[in-house]
Amino acid sequence: MINELGHFALVLAFVLSVLAGTLPLFALRRGWHGLAHLAVPATIMIAAFVFIAFAALISAFLASDFSLALVASHSHSAKPLIYKISGTWGNHEGSLLLWIVILALFGALLAMGGRGMAWALKIRTLAVQALISAGFLAFSLFTSNPFARLDPPPVDGRGLNPILQDPGLALHPPTLYLGYVGLSMAFAFAVAGLIEGRIDRDWARHMRPWVTAAWCALTIGIALGSWWAYYELGWGGWWFWDPV
Repeated sequence: MINELGHFALVLAFVLSVLAGTLPLFALRRGWHGLAHLAVPATIMIAAFVFIAFAALISAFLASDFSLALVASHSHSAKPLIYKISGTWGNHEGSLLLWIVILALFGALLAMGGRGMAWALKIRTLAVQALISAGFLAFSLFTSNPFARLDPPPVDGRGLNPILQDPGLALHPPTLYLGYVGLSMAFAFAVAGLIEGRIDRDWARHMRPWVTAAWCALTIGIALGSWWAYYELGWGGWWFWDPV
């Protein structure tokens, strides 16, 4: 039941992302401000649905639900708790969902914040961010579904890649993704500014905190990854390996 809920939440997030990425832009062109303003609650709802899906996937890993192909391939009932949780994103499908979670998080933070920001610029930025989310959600649902099922389920899972059984997996990918995905806000601001024809000091002032936060997270993530690779593989260097 929880797996179906997670899958359905992803579908709802995708539908909302398409609507939130197109209708507000169209409404602004037509002067329909009431419809355009729906980008704010829609963005928050997208984040809520994505968080539900991610929580459902983590729950499946914690419960060792091997009816999910992802859990069967990347977990084991005897794994310690930290590796059951971090194993959620220690694979392609799960790491893609983590990417989407952070995309939705940044969008929701802008929707709930952005004080002093020009209203039309905020709506356009949220719409562009929603379109980015729609693209990744489509990729997840149609080519990398984390909720794909196995019937019959195996008795136990294959376990997590031994190289990934390290605290670095719990720290490096989420921090790195905060940086990578956080820079999507710079793209969203840039596209919104181009649509509006307004790239000025005020536009830069509102974009700067997002870029700064993403840059800091990316720096920390790269440092954690290099430290992890150095002691895990012992290659005598810091910059040779990315585990995910």
